[in-house]
Amino acid sequence: MKRIFFASLSILAFACATVDANAQTWPAKPIKAIVAFPAGGIVDVLTRVVCDQLSPRLRQPIVVENRTGAGGIIASAVVAKSEPDGYTLLAHSAAHTIAPSLQPNSGYDPVLDFAAVVPLGVTANVLVVSPARGFKTARDLAAAAKAKPGALTFASAGVGSGTHLSAERFRISAGIDVVHIPFRGTPEMITELMAGRIDFFVGPVGIVLPHIREGQLLALAANSPTRTAALPSVPTMSEAGFIDADYPNWFGLFVPAKTPRDVVNTLQTETAKVLQAPNVQSKLATLGVDPMALTSAEFNEYVKGEVKMNAALVKTAGIKPN
Repeated sequence: MKRIFFASLSILAFACATVDANAQTWPAKPIKAIVAFPAGGIVDVLTRVVCDQLSPRLRQPIVVENRTGAGGIIASAVVAKSEPDGYTLLAHSAAHTIAPSLQPNSGYDPVLDFAAVVPLGVTANVLVVSPARGFKTARDLAAAAKAKPGALTFASAGVGSGTHLSAERFRISAGIDVVHIPFRGTPEMITELMAGRIDFFVGPVGIVLPHIREGQLLALAANSPTRTAALPSVPTMSEAGFIDADYPNWFGLFVPAKTPRDVVNTLQTETAKVLQAPNVQSKLATLGVDPMALTSAEFNEYVKGEVKMNAALVKTAGIKPN
C-alpha cells in the first residue's frame, strides 16, 4: 500500500511539474491572432499595432488573420473551438457581446466559452451628419425627426452591429421614429452620409474623424461618459440633453475559456505593458482610441455586464434575432 501511495504521489508530482513546465515555456511557437473584422478597419489596425510590439516581448511571431462575416460570429466560433493552449487569440469589439441576443444558434457563449484577457482600448461613437443637412446640434436633429416621424434615416454597419445599437441607444433616448439603413461597407456608407442621402450615423470616432477634419461631416455629440480626447469640443450625449444614450465601443483580446491561467496572466501583463508604451499610446490616439485599464478578472465581469445590457437594448429596440 505504501508503494502504491508513493507511486501515486510521484505521478501527481510529475503531472504538476509538466503543467508548470508547459506554462513556463509558453510561448514555444508562433501565435495566431484572429481578427473578427476586415483588414484596414479599426479592430484590425489596433490589433496589428499591439501585436507588432507584443511579439518581441513574447519572443514569438504573432500572425494576424482576418476571419470576417456575420458581425464577428465566424471568428468567435473559430477561436471558441480552438485548442485552449494560448496559441490562438481573438481580437474583437463590443459586438462580441451582442451575438447571444441576435444569433442564439451561433454555437458559442461569449462568457462561458471565452476568457477575457485584456481590453485594448475604448472609443467614443460619434453622432455625425452632413453639414448640408443644416443640423447644428443633436437637439436639432431630434426635433426634425419628431416633426416628421419615419422620414429621417440612419446608417449602420449591419443589423445588430455596434453602430446599429449605438444609434438605437440615441433613438430611444431621443424618443424619435427613424429608419435604419444597414450597409455592408464603410466607404459606401460614408459617401451616402456626406451626400446627405442618409441623415445620420453614430460610429467610431476613428472612422469619422478624418471627414470631420475635412469639413465633410459635422459631429453633434459623442455617446461616451466623458468627452473624447480626439474631439474635445464635441459634447457628450448627456451634455447634449440625452440621458442613457451612452454606447462606447471597446476592443479586446480573448482566448478559449480553458486556457491555462498562467498563460492568460502573462498575456494580460505583457499586453498591458505594450499599451502603456508612449509610441503605442500615440498611435492609438490617432485612431481615437482611449485607454481602458482593466485586469483580466475585471474585464470578464465587464463583458458579462455588456451581454446583459445588450440583451435589454435589443429587446427595447425591437431588433429581431437573425
